[in-house]
Amino acid sequence: MATSTINHIIIIGSGSAGWLSAGLIAAQSHLTHNAKVTLIESPNVPTLGVGEGTWPTMRQTLKTIGISETQFMRECDASFKQGSRFDGWCHDSHKGKNNEYYYHPFSLPVGYQNLNIAPYWFSQHQTVSFSHAVSSQTYLCDHNKAPKTHLHSDYQSQANYGYHLDAGKFAQLLNRHSVDKLNVNHVIAHVDDVINDEDGYISAVKTREHGIITGDLFIDCSGHHGCLIDKHYQIPLLTQDHILFNDRAVAVQVPYANDQQEIVSYTKATAQDTGWIWDIGLQTRRGVGMVYSSKFESTQGAKDKLISYLKTTQSDLDTSELTIRELKFTPGYREQFWHKNCIAIGMSAGFIEPLEASALVMVELGLNNLLANFPTHRNALPELAKRFNLQCHYRWQRIIDFLKLHYVLSTRTSKYWQAHRAQSATPQSLLANLALWQYQSPWLNDFDRSQEVFSAASYQYILYGMKHLPQFPEMKMPAGVIKHFTNNQQDAKHTLAKLPTNRQLLNHIQKFGLQPI
Repeated sequence: MATSTINHIIIIGSGSAGWLSAGLIAAQSHLTHNAKVTLIESPNVPTLGVGEGTWPTMRQTLKTIGISETQFMRECDASFKQGSRFDGWCHDSHKGKNNEYYYHPFSLPVGYQNLNIAPYWFSQHQTVSFSHAVSSQTYLCDHNKAPKTHLHSDYQSQANYGYHLDAGKFAQLLNRHSVDKLNVNHVIAHVDDVINDEDGYISAVKTREHGIITGDLFIDCSGHHGCLIDKHYQIPLLTQDHILFNDRAVAVQVPYANDQQEIVSYTKATAQDTGWIWDIGLQTRRGVGMVYSSKFESTQGAKDKLISYLKTTQSDLDTSELTIRELKFTPGYREQFWHKNCIAIGMSAGFIEPLEASALVMVELGLNNLLANFPTHRNALPELAKRFNLQCHYRWQRIIDFLKLHYVLSTRTSKYWQAHRAQSATPQSLLANLALWQYQSPWLNDFDRSQEVFSAASYQYILYGMKHLPQFPEMKMPAGVIKHFTNNQQDAKHTLAKLPTNRQLLNHIQKFGLQPI
């Protein structure tokens, strides 16, 4: 490095990861001591533009960057996401349970901050699902309701929510805002070489069109190319295909039957014999795709399953006019995410199948971690890198445990699902928790980090949605607990009457916008 202080941050790569990095870092220049931000974008790397889901954390991220929710919703074809619904994950459809599904809503169970209410639900599991008993948001999902009304201001709501969005349009919005409002320097150029100093730190990148560009801290957002973390530093990917088998996807954009068709409030994940199909509703179209394992399914077989699914959801759809894209990925994460003065963010850091929409939230978490411990001096880099790497490893391991949970509890009988249930394909940390959860419910002490990726509540929603109940003596229900269950039902009734549908609110936003903060 030319200097000992961090004065210039270079981001390699665009897309959602690159422009989120540029926007968040530039918007919080007080944390970076006004370091200059430059994003270098290759002129010939296409954007996939598939639909993506976010967590509720994206609301604070957009607010911090300075983008109004009205502008975001209008320009990114965005809609509201209040959780995920899992169809057919428990059993094979030929067993007569093809309509079985469960929810993982974004709202915590009622009384969660003070009470583990799950054990009191067990006695009534035959009459009401866990999510319906403890979360009024589940009823909003049942009826395609929005999480807020037009009277709520930007990013405020009645119920917790994230988004479904068009990733290509999202990157374009972040690009314009970061350059025009936040003074990010945007350079379009091929990176032909990476130049190290005598200590092995990156001092500059050599570009074809603009020559040598020097910097002090380099963020690799070049996706699966990993031009800095992989190609230059050769930090290996710790592959996870022995645990989570999916390594392929086929995706398609599907028009609505009409422009006023209702929009669901959740990501729908429908189990298949060799993978699962995602279905998300944007304002003007659906984004649908099948994630599968190449060890158990061919590309053509996945396409056939996708087309068959589409026909069941929209009988008059002309599938011959649709363009199906093929995607390949290696499930895994880096051995190190921060090496020397290079930090991998986004797919360059790792990627696991899109179940539970963990991709964008890992970008947010990584950036927030960096900004909370931003290096102002070169001498601070080694210790900050060590802490960053430990945190990232923990998060990826917890994500893998949580995603695997969705598979190991299923009684589906195809070879793909049987292989997922094998103990040899299940992390020991998850096996230990499952053994414990046969006798008690997940709770706060099971996941006690201040920034857990998935809380105990998330594990409860999956466990009890999949009918994995512990051997637990029936508990007498105190009056306070009965009141929680009753209040949840009353809250559901009240909010259903109060809230518009997704389509109604999105129409209003397009025409009038939301209240400014």
